[in-house]
Amino acid sequence: MDNTNIIFAFALTLFAGLSTGVGSVMAFLSKGFNPKFLAGSLGFSAGVMIYVSLVEIFDKARESLTGFYGAEKGYYFTTLSFFGGMALIAVIDKLVPSYENPHEPHCPADCVQNTDDKKLMRMGLFSALAIGIHNFPEGLATFISALQEPTLAISITAAIAIHNIPEGIAVSVPIYYATKSRKKAFWLSFLSGLSEPLGALIGYFIFRQFFGPAVFGVIFAGVAGIMVFISLDELLPTAEKYGEHHVAVYGLVSGMIVMAGSLLLFM
Repeated sequence: MDNTNIIFAFALTLFAGLSTGVGSVMAFLSKGFNPKFLAGSLGFSAGVMIYVSLVEIFDKARESLTGFYGAEKGYYFTTLSFFGGMALIAVIDKLVPSYENPHEPHCPADCVQNTDDKKLMRMGLFSALAIGIHNFPEGLATFISALQEPTLAISITAAIAIHNIPEGIAVSVPIYYATKSRKKAFWLSFLSGLSEPLGALIGYFIFRQFFGPAVFGVIFAGVAGIMVFISLDELLPTAEKYGEHHVAVYGLVSGMIVMAGSLLLFM
């Protein structure tokens, strides 16, 4: 495998993971922050991820697996791997308590100011830990996508980066109000995203000796399942929490249209 492709894939994964720091900065600049813009962006991200997962990534995985196992068996393996990816991220969700889970609704910035400092610090630290756990498989998903389909990698990375922004907010806001330190809140938020490139590295070193059509197909289909689950379980509910229902839906459709257009350009 070309070292240039590996470096490119890792760089994109690092960018996506560290975008939690962007969420931290946005939280500190909240007076000029437009929640509807974030809602539309999250809906857009969900549209990109759902469309590319179901239209492109699933199909690429099926091609790889049917080429290795044959049409019928390969399609079965693709379908099982797709739902296996969903099951993996769902199990991770269930293992994280709902209060610390970044996929569950949290108290916004304007209602944490009157909460006990120790509770706030605990909320922020556990949110950072929970986000780290969730970002681990996302890092592998981004990395494998970049290795397999470099032309799609930038769109997928942008979508995952947008989805990491509210996670950065979930970490930084309670830590800031607990410690009154913007620097500490920013760095803990920033570091929570490091599990994404870490997931990419560990996944690569575990699977690299087995890389081939079958392994790529299984992982790629799993990636599609992970991204669809994240979109439905986190992105769209969070988009509605920050803005209006229609803003989220318009963002979703816009994301699908942009992703479809970009795929047509590379046909």
